[in-house]
Order: sequence, then C-alpha cells, then structure tokens
Amino acid sequence: MSEHQGIALRNPVIPGFHPDPSVCRVGDDYYLVCSSFEYFPGIPVFHSRDLVHWTQLGNALDRPSQLRLPRELLSSAGIYAPTLRHHDGRFWLVVTNVAGGGNMLFTATDAAGPWSDPIPLPGVPGIDPDLAWDEDGTCWCTIAGVRQARIDPVTGETFGELRRIWSGTPGAKAPEAPHLYRIGDHWYLLIAEGGTERGHGVAIARGPSPSGPFEPCPHNPVVTHRGTEHPIQNTGHADLVQAPDGSWWMVLLGVRPRGGTPGWHVLGRETFLVPVEWVDSWPVVGEVPSELPIPSWPLVPAPVEPVRDDFELGELRPQWISPRDRSPDHCTTKDRSGWLTLRARGASLDEPDAVFVGRRQQHLTCEARTRVDAGQGRGGLAVRLDEEHHYEIEATEGEVRVLARAGSLRTVLASRTVPSGPVVLGVRFSPAPDLGPRTGPDIVTFGVEEPDGSFAELGSLDGRYLSTEVAGGFTGRVIGMYAAAGTVHFDWFDYTPQGS
Repeated sequence: MSEHQGIALRNPVIPGFHPDPSVCRVGDDYYLVCSSFEYFPGIPVFHSRDLVHWTQLGNALDRPSQLRLPRELLSSAGIYAPTLRHHDGRFWLVVTNVAGGGNMLFTATDAAGPWSDPIPLPGVPGIDPDLAWDEDGTCWCTIAGVRQARIDPVTGETFGELRRIWSGTPGAKAPEAPHLYRIGDHWYLLIAEGGTERGHGVAIARGPSPSGPFEPCPHNPVVTHRGTEHPIQNTGHADLVQAPDGSWWMVLLGVRPRGGTPGWHVLGRETFLVPVEWVDSWPVVGEVPSELPIPSWPLVPAPVEPVRDDFELGELRPQWISPRDRSPDHCTTKDRSGWLTLRARGASLDEPDAVFVGRRQQHLTCEARTRVDAGQGRGGLAVRLDEEHHYEIEATEGEVRVLARAGSLRTVLASRTVPSGPVVLGVRFSPAPDLGPRTGPDIVTFGVEEPDGSFAELGSLDGRYLSTEVAGGFTGRVIGMYAAAGTVHFDWFDYTPQGS
C-alpha cells in the first residue's frame, strides 16, 4: 500500500490556461511546456519531480529577439503548440509563431533558460511541429496534417519533400498535435483529432520506422470524452512520458465546463495527467480522472505559491504575462520601490496595445485584490479574455467604476466616489445561481475595500461572457492590472484560491 494512501491528487495538474502540454523526462526530473498565444513572455516552462506537482521555472521566450507579436496580432494567434524534447545533452523546443516566422527551434542546456534565439525552419510549413531522433541520429519533424520531413535541427535545413503519413481516422476533423516515439519494437505516432472542442480525442498508430508505414490502433480513439457527462471535456492534444519505475503516463489538455447548456469553460484548456497501460503493444488509457491514482514513487509537493506579490523583486515573477509585448517603458518595478508602475499606451483594454499585466485564473472559485494609486492616471483591476471580452474595476483620483465589454457592447455598470489616495480594488468569482439549462458558469463581482477592511460590492456580472463558448478562441481568463491613462502604481496584488 502506498504511503500516500488517502491523499487526494487533483486533476488538472496545471490548472488554468495551460493548453497543448508537451513533456519530457531527464533522469528523475520532468519538464513541461504549453502554448501561450498572444501573450508575452511566451511558452511557460514547468518542472516536476513526481509528474503531479509542477513549478513554473520561467518562460522560454522572454526576449523580443525570440518572440515577435506585433500590435495588429489578433488574440488567440501567436505561439501555438510547442514540443519539448531532451536529446544529446540539450533541450530542444520546436514551435509555431503564426504571427510571423512560422516554425522555429530553440535550444537550452537548462530548461530554466536562457533559451537561444530562434532557428527558423523555412522548409517546414503548418503548425504543431514535433521532433524525434532515430537510432542513427536523423531528426524527423512531423507537423499537423499529418506530414513529415527530415531536418537538421542545428541549421534548420530541410532534406527532401514533406511526405504525408498516417493522419488518423479517415474524415476526422483536424488531425494535429503529432508526436513520434520509439517504444519497444515499434515507432508510435500519437495525434489529436476531432478538433479542440467537444469532439476532441487522441489516436495512435505504429510502424517499423519513423516514416511508417503506420498501422492504426484498433481501439482508436485511445482517449476521448466526447458524448459523455464527464466533468472534464475536450480531452486531447496529448504527449507520452515514461516514469523511472517503467510506468507510462500521458499529459493532455481538457476543460472543465460549468453551468447549463452548452456548458461554459472559463479557465481555458488546462493540463491533465492520466496513467497509461500497455496491452498487446497498444496504449490503454481510459477516462481522464478528476482525482489521480497515487503513484508508486514519493510525492514531491511544489512550493506553495504566495497569495501576495508585493513587487519587491527586481523583475516580475514568471507567472505575469502581457498581451503582445511588455516594454520596460510601460511596465517597471524600478520607478517606485515595492510598486509596479504601468504607463498607459492604449486608452482601454479594447485596444490591442493596452498596457496590462496579468496572471492566469487557475481556480473556479477565487478572489483577487490590488492596492492602486491612480493619482496620476486611470487604471485598475481587470479580468481579460480578449479585446472584446473583459470586465474591470477602474480607479481615477476620487472615483472608481465597474466596466464591462462583451462583444460590441461596452457599458459602465456602477461607480462611486472614494477618498483621495490609494484604493484597494477586488474581484470575486462565485457559483452562478441555478437557472436550469440557462445557468451560467459563475458570477464575477467587483468591489472596493472599505476602511474597516470589509468588501463593498459595486457590481456583479454573468461569467459566461468571459468564456470560450461565447468569445471563441484558444485562451482562458487572465486577471491583472492595467493602465488606461497616465501613470498608475500598484502596491501589491493578491490571488486567493477558494476552491478547485
């Protein structure tokens, strides 16, 4: 019996907007990366010792020379579907920037960075690139579609024409997210199909060489929750990893929809973990559980993330992200000691160049607060999905107001006067009232902190308008601070989970 018997291990293992996970193992350590789309810095990098508890080491693309996301970039464009591998003593990261540059490679000797500047792959079109090396050192790059070519990962040169290989169930939508592995006597090609919505699934085939020919698994899809009542949906875009004890595991994305019909997911696509068994040289996965089985190895809990960021460090923590860029001219912790200073560029969060610094919402029930000095400008606390879907509470000297943007509609929900000087703004996420099939995912409530520390509610909004089912796209909610005019200072930011 495991020494951890009775411990509940929650799935997702990396909650919030962390889609398209790719994982590799180096000795007793695991490393994982995710898509980041229009946000800078790009590609969060995580580390774990047990596959269950993950700590963010940094972001692979943290310099403008690595990541160009122009002002005209649409939300949910940018960085798509990285693959992370370790080969010949180095980490290799291949990814698509659909904003420009296409497929490109980055390398590092330490997953925490620094990562190299990009090595372009001009002969590799499309999205979702994968890397695999065969026994003689040949590197194979496989992309969505599914097509494949040999490349030189050092120079980016492609050899020969792209060749179409096994592409999943005939007629199935969106064969993508290919990953190629040598396991035992076979080469396995793992793909996603069915689209990244409710029809998502994982299929696999095997063959004698990296280029096939591939025989599909007779039990495909090996993972899907389509057409079920399971609380985890949209399961797909998977990657396999072997633990030191010989067991196999799969990381994949999924969502947790809430409310009535059609069900709204608000945190984006999250990273889940599931054990894998092998039967007749085929992987057998089953349902993705909300609680994981206890592994046979020791658990290594990650450091507890502090509730408060007081901006005392010289640089922002890696969890903080911004749309498209984060210029030190507009975002700094160096102007006022212990404060984050934001200088406005766009006039509101409707603008693609708005100055916003946020962190992913990772819990369905939680709250966030920040202490704002808007004496020289206008700004506050926001929940962002994209330029057309965001809620915020905004401060100017002596006044706060609650704003909402949903599609083509923008409104001022509430306002009130406040004493001069810094003010504490807050947002809470709570379960929605039961309206039968029309029940939304949650309620988003904004308010200010009174002098006695109590929370004075100013306005509540239906959370469905900050969901992927309403807004579309590939991202999830990001909660953070912004400046819409002048200069705005933030003393601290609190994020407090209150549920899963």
